Amino acid sequence: MATTTFYAQASANRRKSALLLLAVALLFLVFGFVVGYAWFGDPVAAASTTAFAGVVALISGLTTYYAGAAMVLAASKARRVSVETHPMLMNVVQEMALAANVPMPDVYVIDDTALNAFATGRSPEHAAIAVTSGLLDRLDREELQGVIGHEMGHVRNLDIRFALLVGVLVGGVALLADVLLRSMMWGGRRRRGDRDGGGGAQAILMVLALVLAVLAPIAARLVQLSVSRQREYLADATSVEFTRNPAGLEQALWKIGTDREVLEVANRATQHLYIANPIKKFEARSSSLWSTHPPLAERINRLRALHGGAPLALDDLSALSSMD
Repeated sequence: MATTTFYAQASANRRKSALLLLAVALLFLVFGFVVGYAWFGDPVAAASTTAFAGVVALISGLTTYYAGAAMVLAASKARRVSVETHPMLMNVVQEMALAANVPMPDVYVIDDTALNAFATGRSPEHAAIAVTSGLLDRLDREELQGVIGHEMGHVRNLDIRFALLVGVLVGGVALLADVLLRSMMWGGRRRRGDRDGGGGAQAILMVLALVLAVLAPIAARLVQLSVSRQREYLADATSVEFTRNPAGLEQALWKIGTDREVLEVANRATQHLYIANPIKKFEARSSSLWSTHPPLAERINRLRALHGGAPLALDDLSALSSMD
């Protein structure tokens, strides 16, 4: 894959990040006005709730941009490590950082037997890579290089910034939907619009508020999936560019895909960050309606094609599909 493709992806992610921030701000303002008017029946009073929602959107955006990575790492119970405690891991990360021509990211380990990894941060200069202890225990050096190369691809392509900002939308929409439902549950007050003949418009907005409250979680989920599956394919290709060894990542993805250990710290807000979906099909918290990742079998077959390997056999496909 040409180098210009990676630069184009980074440029596209910059544009998508800016548009996502704008979409979040507009969504908060629309929600604020609908809630305010449905509650007070007065556009002037609704303006105050709109302004409040705008302030919340601004604070959420800035907080996520500057502190989102730290919050993700804290929620994942990741601890920072050094060359003294994890020499091979640090050496592999340094190798991949040199290959990617980006600064050395901070490196973290999640004490969990499940196999997974993710990258986060607002830029290559403020990036972090986290891997589970299970990954370190069960992957050899070549496989670890493949995984770290994949995560370094996300860093270089600026996928990390866009993926981080998605959290603003997912969390913000869920919060506003909850506010809407609670306001409807309390029933509000008698609105001035009823006396002024504006009750019809207010009733329409009341219905709209209820519709938004119901559809908001679905919309948030769909936007979360807008973290394009193609970025995973591109990060896989980037890993091969760095390591010159598609078999390493291929074997790592197979081990990750067939691992039955549950990553307890993963949740729906962070699952799209990981190299493979950390929420398994057999878990109670799983929903197969939408997937945040392309099928592992398809990713593995693409990697196998790079070194002339045959596609996965039916039994292997079945083993992966039952988990992915």
